[in-house]
Amino acid sequence: MTDPNFVLLYVDNPQGSAVFYSDLLGRKPLEASRNFAMFAMNSCVMLGLWARDDVEPKATHPGGQEIAFTVANEDEVNAMHDDWCKRGMTIAQEPTKMDFGHTFVALDPDGHRLRVFAPAA
Repeated sequence: MTDPNFVLLYVDNPQGSAVFYSDLLGRKPLEASRNFAMFAMNSCVMLGLWARDDVEPKATHPGGQEIAFTVANEDEVNAMHDDWCKRGMTIAQEPTKMDFGHTFVALDPDGHRLRVFAPAA
């Protein structure tokens, strides 16, 4: 079996979501159209934003997916939390220690979860 290398999020407005992710990731999409945008991530994973109304078979639930961003330590978690708060992002979980490490969760415009965490030692 091959390794997964593409994450698709079903979104209401691919063009608006592309603006959000361009700002968040600091890069432009490789591809953008009325109903789709695609970003190359540093880890050789692609992130696709597909118009929920155009997906076949039809998407069943809005939001609900999670993308995780691993950072080196608790200070980086807190710094990203501060930055994302300044950007006006909705925070679903404030920075906290969990069994897997220090983490917080923000939401994108469609309610997809963006988790930042530093793994426990």
